[in-house]
Amino acid sequence: MGRKKRGDILGGPDPSGPPIVVMRDIGDGIEIDDDRGRVDVDEVHRFLSEEAYWVPGRSRDTIERLVRESTRVVAAYDGDRLVGFARVVSDRTNFAWLGDVLVVEGHRGRGIGTELVREAVEYEPERDLAWYLSTRDARGLYEKVGFQPADPDRVMTRPRA
Repeated sequence: MGRKKRGDILGGPDPSGPPIVVMRDIGDGIEIDDDRGRVDVDEVHRFLSEEAYWVPGRSRDTIERLVRESTRVVAAYDGDRLVGFARVVSDRTNFAWLGDVLVVEGHRGRGIGTELVREAVEYEPERDLAWYLSTRDARGLYEKVGFQPADPDRVMTRPRA
């Protein structure tokens, strides 16, 4: 177990290639990886459009774009099967937003969600930024990695039209 940059595994970084991504074995056959090219967009779409309360019916094209254009994506794999996912949107200077955190049925209760969130928020380059997220059902998970309820007198949102 431990964090490894993909370049460490593949023999070193290629300065002309894409950024080095991180792979981490969290035990029990589960691996955390932030290689967006490995993400099973169909599985993320299935979960978000059919099971997630926050984005019912979101299109596959939108999911594919979010995976491609988010600042960072982190996924959990059981072998080659995607079993968890989270994404980050950030300016990498002041703030980061964590969203679309999911763990598929049958893999919940094993700490996968906690490790996805930990990988997203506790390592460079976003580690020291102000983090934001919205949830109505997983506060305990986020509190494990330092999130706390926002000040209702200061935080405002502008909902979608």
